[in-house]
Parts: sequence; C-alpha cells; structure tokens
Amino acid sequence: MQDFIAELTWRGLIHDMTPGIDEHLKSGTVRAYIGFDPTAPSMTIGNYVQIMLLHFLQRAGHQPVVLLGGATGRIGDPSGKDKERELKTYDELDQNTAHFEAQARRLLDFDPARKNHAIIVNNYSFYANMNVLDFLRDVGKYLTVNYMLSKESVKRRIESESGISFTEFSYQLLQGYDFVLLNRLHGVTMQMGGSDQYGNITSGVELSRKIDDAKVYAITTPLLTKSDGSKFGKSESGNIWLDPNRTTPYKFYQFWLNADDRDLPKYLRYFSLKSRPEIEALEETETAQDLKRIFAAEITIRIHGQDAYEAVMSVSKLLFDASADEQTLRSLDANTLEQVAEEIPSPKVSKEVFAGDINILDFLSEMTSILPSRSEAKRAVQANMISINKIKIKDMTATISTDDLLYGRFMMVESGKKNKYIVEIV
Repeated sequence: MQDFIAELTWRGLIHDMTPGIDEHLKSGTVRAYIGFDPTAPSMTIGNYVQIMLLHFLQRAGHQPVVLLGGATGRIGDPSGKDKERELKTYDELDQNTAHFEAQARRLLDFDPARKNHAIIVNNYSFYANMNVLDFLRDVGKYLTVNYMLSKESVKRRIESESGISFTEFSYQLLQGYDFVLLNRLHGVTMQMGGSDQYGNITSGVELSRKIDDAKVYAITTPLLTKSDGSKFGKSESGNIWLDPNRTTPYKFYQFWLNADDRDLPKYLRYFSLKSRPEIEALEETETAQDLKRIFAAEITIRIHGQDAYEAVMSVSKLLFDASADEQTLRSLDANTLEQVAEEIPSPKVSKEVFAGDINILDFLSEMTSILPSRSEAKRAVQANMISINKIKIKDMTATISTDDLLYGRFMMVESGKKNKYIVEIV
C-alpha cells in the first residue's frame, strides 16, 4: 500500500490536515469522501483536482467515496462567493447530478471486483424525508452560532455588502451532517476538499464528535491558481469543462499546450499519473513545449479517450502541418470537422441558397464573404491562392455544388497559406 500522505506531500497537494491522520491511514483501508455540488451542467477541470485526490487515494489502497450534492446543491455553498448564488431549479439540479455521476464513473474505478472500488452516494437521500424540526433538533443544536460565524467563508460574506442569507448560512450544517451520516451509514472516516472548504469540513469533524462521539479526519488541498494570479480552469472563452460537448477535446488539449511554462511543474504534480522519478526525469530532459505536449496527450487521453486524442492530432495536422492534403481532410469524420469549424472562421450558408452549380467567384465573395469583392476573388484565383477541400482552383469559371460538401455539410476553403475556413451548410 502506497503512503498516501507522502504522495500528496511531494505533489504539493496538502494545505491543511487534522492531527492523527497519518496514523489513521496506516491502520488499514480508509474510506474517504469528497463532495461535489451539481450547480453547474458539467464537472470542470477545477473539479478534476479533487477527482485526482480520490484517484491517488484509491491507488494508495484506500476507498474513495464521491458524494453528490443533490441536497446541498439546492442550498448553495457560500464559500468563495461574494454574493448569493442564484438557485437552480430542481429539474436542472437533477440533470446535473446525473451528469456528474456519469462523469465520476468514467474517471474513477467502480469495478465491484476491486476491493477498494469507488462508491457514489447522493446526499439527497439523507434529507428527502427529514423535516425542519428534526433538522433543528438533531443537527442545529450541536453547533453554536458563534462557532459558525468564526468560519472564514461566513465572515467574508457577513462583512460584504450583500451579506449572507440564512439559507446559505445553514450550508455548513448540512455539509457537516453529511460527514456524520457518511460515517454512521458507510464507515467513512475522512473528508477531503479544497482549502476554501476547510470551515465546512471541520464543522463535520466537530459534529461527528459531538453527535456520535466519532473520531474523523480531514485533508484540504491548496486552491490551484495560475502564475499570473488568475483563476485556474478558465480560458479566454470561459470554463474548461470535462464534457466534450462544452469544451471540445481539441480546445482541452490546447489549454494545456498553451499553459504558462511557470505553471507546468504544478500541473504535472497535480494531474499526471507518472511517478516522481518519471516527472523529474522529464523535467530534466525535455523542453517546456515538448513536456507540455507529453502532458497534454496524457490528460486528454485520460479524460476523453484515445480516439478523441487521435482526432485532436488530426485537427492539428490539418490546421498547422503544411503536408496536410486532400486525403488528410477526407480522413476526418463529421465530429472532428465540427471541432475544426470551432477553431477557424466558419461562414454559414443556408441549404436553400446553396443549390445548383455556383461560380467560385460568387461563392467566395457574395455567398461567404471570405473575400470582400468579386474582383478580389478573381485576383486570388489568378494568383493560385484558392483551394477547395485542399484542391487548388485555377479556373475563374469553376463551379462548386453539393457534390463538393463533406458529409453533406462542410467545405474547407483556403485563401493563401494562412487563411483557412470551414464553410458549413445549415
């Protein structure tokens, strides 16, 4: 059994932990959980920090528990928020919860044949039949308001202009009682999470002690930020989602490839499954850009699969490799062409307009506005600058039609070496 604390320590993944945790982990197989509130439509790469924590726990021989916040998601966690969250509808939360569960099942090992297989619990089952009187008697009386006010997440909100509602103030009671019930019903003795969750987590430790006289433990990880101080997990276009329909595998791969060199050592330690000697050897022998390619490939394959990674490589070749030809283009499937269309300008043409034989000059200028005028299009063709689906157009009287469409929808147009377009028929 690997030493879980030693693993987290060299990876820089420990921010705080309660006393005695090292000895507890050495006493046998430990069940530990992390909570995920499904307030977003998908997990993000920020959530993946915590998935990695569960992965390292499982690799060390312990048992990971994913707690889905079907109940706490209905309340909203004030941690790290400057103002009240906008409450999601129950239907939206239920859909998000189902999606989070499906993602977690892909990212951790739930094989029942494995002794320390991962477990999923939805905390809605804890509270669906509990009324407010039961909650106040069984939970509320065990933590004083003074104790709850001392938590940093609460203090920050109380001092803010927006304040904090009783709904969000009660969140730490719910999260704390989650720990009590997970310990009582499932033998969970450890909770993990980001450092912004330390107040909520230690409330669970305190409630477990007061209600059940149970000894439980906690570990938190540092909040991951970029070297420039900005929030990790976002790009210029927004969140980096683990759902390929929200962040394409190509964009996901490019996020890591475009990372600041200064952030690379941290990313490798947080997200790579390579051992310490392997990572340190790579850092000594590879350039930063080559190391980013190695790491981007590893994490893209793990999140999206080998086929998606190979599609990413095909997109990269099509966009950046001068040797890419018609065969390269026609080898791509429709989903991959959709990814290409998201990365380069993609003029849309209605299927009603795109009918019959269309003169190339009209197509380039009037129909797609790829070139500003018919005369500009004429000069481009004369200069041998225009390609349709990687085939040079040399005749100004040439026409295009639906026969030139890939999968009946797409057409690649190039004007010179650098200007690439995917025309899409809608």
